[in-house]
Amino acid sequence: MVKSSAPLGLCLLVVGVLGTDVVWADALTGGSSGGLSQPFPQQPLQLTLKGALAAAVDNNPDVLLYKERIQEAKGQVRTQLGAMLPNVSANARQTRQTQFLGTIGLSPVRTDPFSIFDARVTATQNLFSLSLIQRWRASRESLQMTEQEAEAKKLDTMASVALTYMEGLKATAMIKMHEANQQVMNELLGTVRQRQRGGLATGLELARLEAQLAAERQHGSSSRYDLEHAKLSLVNLLALPTETALVLTDEWLTDMSDVLMPQGAVEAALSQRPEVQAQHTRVKALELTYASITGERLPSLVAQGEYGLIGNRWSNTLDTYNMALILQIPIFDGAQREGRIAQARSQWQQESLRMRSVLNHIKMEVHDALASLTAAKEQVGIAQTGLQMATKELDLARERYAVLSATSHFELTNGLSSVARARGNLVNALFQLNAARVSFARATGSLHTLS
Repeated sequence: MVKSSAPLGLCLLVVGVLGTDVVWADALTGGSSGGLSQPFPQQPLQLTLKGALAAAVDNNPDVLLYKERIQEAKGQVRTQLGAMLPNVSANARQTRQTQFLGTIGLSPVRTDPFSIFDARVTATQNLFSLSLIQRWRASRESLQMTEQEAEAKKLDTMASVALTYMEGLKATAMIKMHEANQQVMNELLGTVRQRQRGGLATGLELARLEAQLAAERQHGSSSRYDLEHAKLSLVNLLALPTETALVLTDEWLTDMSDVLMPQGAVEAALSQRPEVQAQHTRVKALELTYASITGERLPSLVAQGEYGLIGNRWSNTLDTYNMALILQIPIFDGAQREGRIAQARSQWQQESLRMRSVLNHIKMEVHDALASLTAAKEQVGIAQTGLQMATKELDLARERYAVLSATSHFELTNGLSSVARARGNLVNALFQLNAARVSFARATGSLHTLS
């Protein structure tokens, strides 16, 4: 039972995204407004693939972490911009003091106590500093890079959710497959028992069928665990309470007819993938950082001004001011600047070289996803044909076994094994097709259109 009210808004958001009509408020807060504990609702959450992807974008902790990194980068931009804006400060001081006149060449005596009141406003403005300008531009590029990295992380999370959803659909299909196999085996067990009563079948035939049935039950139990594991993984990825019951409502696609050609897919990936944009921006940001450090070699111009009141008390003061225009010329800093310039230049060149690696990796991912799609489509067609032939084999074996008393039961058990194997092949092929569809969408940066 959930005791904290923190997940309330989170889960309500997911429910709203997925279009459910279930009211979760009392359950998610652990009780009503009067503090009475309520049981968690048993109504399962109807989850579509599109809804799961939308919920992951809004709720996954890793995605939210990158959103906070964007806020951090925005703060850095404001900091660098502030370095170019006026810096204004004020202070006021009332002192009571004595002085030793010997320090200024007079009689070595101490003066009587006297008061000083001093209040002033100070302003400093950088009129020109190429280094500060380039730092500000670099911080803006870093912000853009962080936003693109956040988009890449969001797509990675969406791909993980989609593949986990496909794992759940696969487990569901395997459960149905094993149930169908068990139904056929139970029917054939009835036929074998009937023949055994007539003396036309032996206990060995019965035992072999029962062994096959037990194996199917075991596989069915394993598939049910796989389904629960997939649902728990989805609950974790969507940051839902662990008690949430899910029902996966989507079905597999059995055909992919709208796949782009390799050249078009590569072009789409290079224009849409946030990794490419992020790497371009990273190179530019480091170029500007390098320029900002080299800009420290140039003189900078600073204006300073100060206005204030001074006297022996606040009601007896005279105004005072000073203004200055400062030209700062860097001469020598122990070669520290040259070391930072060399470091920044190397970092810039490293990212420029890494750009080629990113482009090659994305092209490889697109071609690999296309090859996987092509192979999966071929496997689905072969598996469908294989299931038709295996079903025909089992039907003929059942007819022979029911009509001919001398027919061996091995034909029957072989037919059962062929159908079970063909059904499993079809489920695996459909899973590979839909998983390849997800991988292709991720490779081309089009996961937002996945449904």
